[in-house]
Amino acid sequence: MKRDLVSGGTTAEAAELYGIRSWGAGYFDIGEDGTVHVMVPFGDRRVGASLMAIIAGMRQRGLQMPVLLRIENLLDSQISLLNDSFNRAIRALQYGGAYRGVFPIKVNQQCHVIGEIARFGARYGHGLEAGSKAELLIALAHLDPDTGYIICNGYKDTEFVSLGLQALKLGYKCFFVIETPTELPIILEESRRLGIRPMLGVRVKLSSRVGGYWNESSGDRSIFGLTTEQIVGLVDALREHEMLDCVQLLHYHLGSQIPNIRDIRSAVLEACRYYVDLRKEGAALGFLDLGGGLAVDYDGSQTNYEYSKNYSLDEYCSDIVETIMTTLDPEGIEHPVVITESGRAVVAYSSVLLFDILDVTRFDPGEVPEPQAGEHELIGNLRDTLKNVNPKNLQECHNDAAYYRGEMRELFKHGRVRLRQLSLAENIFLQIVRAIARELPGAKRVPLGLDALEESLSDIYYGNFSVFQSLPDVWAIEQVFPIMPVHRLNEAPTRQAIIADITCDSDGKIDQFIGVRGIRKTLPLHPLANGDPYYLGVFLVGAYQETLGDLHNLMGDTNVVSVRIHEDGSFDFVREIDGDSIADVLSYVEYQPQQLLEQFRVTAEQAVRKGRISASERQTIFEAFSASMRGYTYFEE
Repeated sequence: MKRDLVSGGTTAEAAELYGIRSWGAGYFDIGEDGTVHVMVPFGDRRVGASLMAIIAGMRQRGLQMPVLLRIENLLDSQISLLNDSFNRAIRALQYGGAYRGVFPIKVNQQCHVIGEIARFGARYGHGLEAGSKAELLIALAHLDPDTGYIICNGYKDTEFVSLGLQALKLGYKCFFVIETPTELPIILEESRRLGIRPMLGVRVKLSSRVGGYWNESSGDRSIFGLTTEQIVGLVDALREHEMLDCVQLLHYHLGSQIPNIRDIRSAVLEACRYYVDLRKEGAALGFLDLGGGLAVDYDGSQTNYEYSKNYSLDEYCSDIVETIMTTLDPEGIEHPVVITESGRAVVAYSSVLLFDILDVTRFDPGEVPEPQAGEHELIGNLRDTLKNVNPKNLQECHNDAAYYRGEMRELFKHGRVRLRQLSLAENIFLQIVRAIARELPGAKRVPLGLDALEESLSDIYYGNFSVFQSLPDVWAIEQVFPIMPVHRLNEAPTRQAIIADITCDSDGKIDQFIGVRGIRKTLPLHPLANGDPYYLGVFLVGAYQETLGDLHNLMGDTNVVSVRIHEDGSFDFVREIDGDSIADVLSYVEYQPQQLLEQFRVTAEQAVRKGRISASERQTIFEAFSASMRGYTYFEE
């Protein structure tokens, strides 16, 4: 049975165990103090700030766990890396066009995230992608007309189109990407009515398919994009209306996380063929929008596994630029402005979910008492099995123990053995399983059925958070995020565990983790000590998780803290946002908190009249009810 080593107690061993230097992209590491440090680039050096120091600052400010920590520097850094990498490739290959990034608002719609992207990205002309009217309003409010582009995707009604056309008057470079043929009549009518010629894009449905979880965005059966027949019809219709010169952008989108660079090159090549022919048809193309797909290496394996990627950012940029050049140059077509809608890669690193562990369930056997007179025969059989465990009979011992325990459970169901007898049998069974597990690492071959033994013995650590609210992709698509303790990393973790949240749902758990040799079912953790807080961090959660979170068990948004780290390692709390109160989440599901208070007051007053409580007791109970309405939806100290 393969196990990750947990015997050491050095920070280097901890870094290898949790893979932080593989998936951390240089932004996270373990300091000599045994805590996770955020490593912020300043020129040619990186400055670290301890997450435990930041947590201490949160506690001093009265902020309770769980907290979503946003590190503004990392968001800025990723925007710089993306733009600088493309610009290096353009200079190195002598590309004739430019690069302009746009951030898809749907990836993280939070106001302060979009505000920081617009503010910092302005120096690069970094724009925004809007897939709805609401997102278009956000883009118009945050971008300066003379900086980044606005790419309008998704279904567009008259109001959407009218708003975008009016934005053109203000100086915004606002493209309408035609996704379906039904959008064209709306655009034509509104353009005629307002007397504004639109900036149009065409989304093509590529035949190229990609690997990874989101591959349904590509290929013939992808939901959005025009077929070749529809594109020809669009060209003819626009030519008839003398508006073919309005088509300035070609767009495609293959998926949110593309792990294999070969798929990226293949798609660019195919898109360029559309670009060439549309130019020859008379379209005034000058922009090539490659959509999203730039992946995040969540597990640090640098492979084409669906939650990893087998390419660097520089390779991604160079391959795109080179493929465009080799396709367009023989046709004598000038190089377009390259646009990518990279969202996941821009924001993932900047957010960390921090939470404390509230309790632990351990599946450790107690001491087995000496045999008593009249002890049940099956318990004696279990005792004999425990004595006989050795490397040569592991499978036999496990089968025997499972049979004897099963028989005891059946006897208990029919009232033929008592609770204490069953408890003793269960305890001896656990002793047997532990004994077998100790022998497995030295076995030449792990017997069938025993490879998951470690998982069956693992602890359950109960975290103060909700999977459904803060990590919905863990539940919905089995996304794997890096998870690790953020302190005590100069101690050896001696427990193996899964993590449960505080919802009353069996799906509210995490049982897939990044390991030294791939995905593993348990996470090495430290035992809780002396009642001291034990903090875990879930990393790379900046993309989609806040937007997709739901109110399962009425667990609301967590507290949010934004920090900015300085060159001397100090940091400022830039922003603190209180998480949802119970009153907040009740109002989201159409309860009126004031009405609930009044209903409870009436119930309490009736209890006074019936003599169940005194008037002063009524006031104490009512104040407790009111305080709970104002309280945090998560566990509070």
